[in-house]
Amino acid sequence: MYSIRPALEAVIPTFGLRVRWDDLELRLPDDVELLALADLAAGGVHDPDATPFSWPWTRGTGEEVKRNVLAHQWKNRGRTAADDWVLSLAVFRKGEIVGEQQISAKNFHVTRSAHTGSWLGLRHHGQGIGTRMRLMALYLAFEGLDAAEMVSEAYTDNPASNAVSRRLGYATNGSRITAREERPVVENNYRMTRELWDARPSALRPEITLDGLSPVRELFGIDQPDQPEGAEH
Repeated sequence: MYSIRPALEAVIPTFGLRVRWDDLELRLPDDVELLALADLAAGGVHDPDATPFSWPWTRGTGEEVKRNVLAHQWKNRGRTAADDWVLSLAVFRKGEIVGEQQISAKNFHVTRSAHTGSWLGLRHHGQGIGTRMRLMALYLAFEGLDAAEMVSEAYTDNPASNAVSRRLGYATNGSRITAREERPVVENNYRMTRELWDARPSALRPEITLDGLSPVRELFGIDQPDQPEGAEH
């Protein structure tokens, strides 16, 4: 049977990237897996009364949510330039898609700074997966892509995301009032520096493996771990 993934990897190296930790794996979904990711989102991502995202992509009918997921993924597949790239990685647990973990950056080859975002299917909440997949994303960024810092934001009424950042040792980096669905809301900012990452406790040092990394580094223009002047090491 013809497998589409090797063909995709040959053209877009990010399809060959794998991040593994025990029963979890992060990788770009192919179109068959993407449909499963869309179905998962349509089944619920958060409490219907919650609004954890700046763009309400989870609102609407099941078909509308699915289209939002497909459009998001298809758009991000093409963002692979050194000055603007995104890794919208599907999260698999024992082979089942449970959510999405994203890392995005602009001018990363210069700044070594990137941003994370994520979501989990509602039925997979409360099992520690959110913390683990964020830790895997940080490992990829710092150990695989030579990041100097990683940043994350969460609205004050999104306790789960705030808790993950605190649990993993991010430094609080202020807050700001921003607009969400035409209403003001406070957004908390968090920053994980290379120094904080290197000083993390043993409990946050699991055995995580990276595969398919070299072609991705080349694609993103990452030649060596040069740090900008004044950056923390």
